[in-house]
Amino acid sequence: MTVPESSSGNGGGNGGGGPVRIDGPWTHRDVAANGARFHIAEMGEGPLVLLLHGFPQFWWTWRHQLPALAEAGFRAVAMDLRGVGGSDRTPRGYDPANLALDITGVVRSLGEPDAALVGHDLGGYLAWTAAVMRPKLVRRLAVSSMPHPRRWRSSMLSDFAQSRAGSYVWGFQRPWLPERQLTADDGRLVGELIRDWSGPRLPDEEAVETYRRAMLIPSTAHCSIEPYRWMVRSLARPDGFQFNRRMKRPVRVPTLHVHGSLDPAMRTRSAAGSGEYVEAPYRWRLFDGLGHFPHEEDPVAFSTELVNWLKDPEPDR
Repeated sequence: MTVPESSSGNGGGNGGGGPVRIDGPWTHRDVAANGARFHIAEMGEGPLVLLLHGFPQFWWTWRHQLPALAEAGFRAVAMDLRGVGGSDRTPRGYDPANLALDITGVVRSLGEPDAALVGHDLGGYLAWTAAVMRPKLVRRLAVSSMPHPRRWRSSMLSDFAQSRAGSYVWGFQRPWLPERQLTADDGRLVGELIRDWSGPRLPDEEAVETYRRAMLIPSTAHCSIEPYRWMVRSLARPDGFQFNRRMKRPVRVPTLHVHGSLDPAMRTRSAAGSGEYVEAPYRWRLFDGLGHFPHEEDPVAFSTELVNWLKDPEPDR
């Protein structure tokens, strides 16, 4: 697939409720980092909290947390990852090391000395990575629905139940077909995945339709899949071995690890145990009755947990 080097990917989403720059109490703008341009939505003033979305979503997944964090006295920024939403769709650069440099580059472009990173799903995988690769730029770490990358690797390779739960990742390794499936019938599969991975509190139709529209922006499906292709194809390659070795370095910042007890895409057993890679205060928080999207399924409980933890000067002392 040919992807334009610097396509904006806004899909007509400039204000007024388009598929990416959705109106709200936040402000939209673009920032340059790591050789690309990234769309962000921001609210509030104070210490920076950078929010990183997962698949198959974009910055809007944090629509509940942006105002909650701003009200609590933080500068809340939700960014679109490379290749998604309103950020650049580049032909290369979807390995986790480079995507982590996107994230820390945005922190610097925002003029901040560091940030608390909050990542869900793929965004959580990259948040773990950034905390290891650029520790001086990460003040705190909060991860939802994603184990540490080394834990993810071992679970996918040695735990049959997790390998089956993550079958979509294996399916992404096929050429062409996954992109076509994601965009067929106006993104019907996107809606199915979000519903299937949620717990009993299903998303409303408006939210599902928003994610479907965002996936239909040209090249988004391809760019969304590329990180997962790297994660699997690198398992037996030198670059994958090198990344896995680098991730042996411990995380040395306070870490909040959130998981839904009913998550069908990432099993609780796979995520639990990630604390062995953290040499700092580590808090494991299991939300009963929630699935893969705790921050959307119960936004009040998630935001309350996050804010209280961010404000605690000595978490888990």
